Amino acid sequence: MKGPELQEPAYVLHRRPWRETSLMVDLFSLNHGRMTVIARGASSAKSPLKAQLQPFQPLIVDWAGRGDLKTLTQVDVRAGPTITRTVSLYSGLYLNELLQRILPAADPHPTLFAAYIDAIGQLSDTRDVEPVLRRFELAFASALGYDFAWDRATDTGQSVEPGGEYCYDPEQGIVSGLSPGVRLRNLSGDVLLNLAAEDLQSERCRRLAKRVMRVLIDYLLQGRPLNSRSLFTHLRGESHES
Repeated sequence: MKGPELQEPAYVLHRRPWRETSLMVDLFSLNHGRMTVIARGASSAKSPLKAQLQPFQPLIVDWAGRGDLKTLTQVDVRAGPTITRTVSLYSGLYLNELLQRILPAADPHPTLFAAYIDAIGQLSDTRDVEPVLRRFELAFASALGYDFAWDRATDTGQSVEPGGEYCYDPEQGIVSGLSPGVRLRNLSGDVLLNLAAEDLQSERCRRLAKRVMRVLIDYLLQGRPLNSRSLFTHLRGESHES
């Protein structure tokens, strides 16, 4: 068995039963990226692990093992923010699912890890989750090599012009003309420039940013669904009925 990894900061992305009394846990860790560990005996009545291995809870973990599947050997729980509002909880689950479903395994992303910590902290302290989600999605895109500038057309290298109209291609970012990869058209140059100035408060900016990031996430998912999106659909339905 490979020597143990000790004192690794991590968060639980997802967990599920494994064999009779254990859990298979997907973690997002600082120095090892996304990884899967087995928490042996975590489902037994005497084990504290089931209560410790919760989403959004800062952890310091130890593990050991060969191959892709490691064995968790120690968990220390650290103080962290508490997410109580339903929309913030669903938002956090969305971030976790992005990391679990798209981020390559065993690929460290310390900057994205920091962005995740920031996002979880902000979700615990705000009712306005959209700017938090957009900023994390942009950090996620950057970590995967799909970052782009709102104010520059990559096909020409020219700055976005006020009053102009642009397109979005997940492989290129903002472009001035049609190409085989274009997924969105008629994007307002004025709104793109506002987004470049980090305006995520106006309705036009929010709507355009959400459209662009939705297209990018769908592109990265390659047809796979995101279960967390159905939570938002259900929440909007409840809000409409009330």
